[in-house]
Order: sequence, then structure tokens, then C-alpha cells
Amino acid sequence: MIKRALNYTHYDLKEQRAGTTIEVTLSAVANVRLMTADNFTRYRETLKHQFLGGVARKSPFRMMIPETAHWHLVIDMEGHHGLAQSSVRLVETAGQPRFQSMS
Repeated sequence: MIKRALNYTHYDLKEQRAGTTIEVTLSAVANVRLMTADNFTRYRETLKHQFLGGVARKSPFRMMIPETAHWHLVIDMEGHHGLAQSSVRLVETAGQPRFQSMS
């Protein structure tokens, strides 16, 4: 069996907290895949993998980290023509408000 060559842009997001928002800016329609380290390994080996995201038709494309873990973000053009330039920004979410007692 011949493995297809993958052409993608990879962002190693390192350890991220649940609730952190990722903002991806794209120059064209592209696939945005947020995945755990294990799933990223499977993706690179062209094996079945799981990811969050999908086809980003509008930019910026935002998604939220579902759980605290080491995350990878992949931008690829599988099924789309051309190339997309991309950039990624992590947007920290505001913590819970702290209330002070008035005693």
C-alpha cells in the first residue's frame, strides 16, 4: 500500500488549559484539526485519527480547548485547492470572578 504524502502546517500548542480559545487566521479555505499528541502521531502516519475542527470557510476561525492536555493544531488543504497561509493565537479565557465579603 502506498502512503500519500501529507502537506500541512503544524503548530505544537504544548500543554493548554481547558477553556482556552484558539484563533486561527487563514488566507483561504482550509481544514483545521485540533488533536491530542496520540492523534497527531496517527495523523502523521496517515492512520485513522480523531480531531476537533473541520473546514474553516471564514477567518478568523475560533475553537475552544476541551480539556487540559498537550495539543497540536494542523492546517491542511486535503480536498481543497491551493495553499493557505495561517497564523495561530491563543486567547486566555477570563478566570472566575472573585467576590470579596463585606464583613
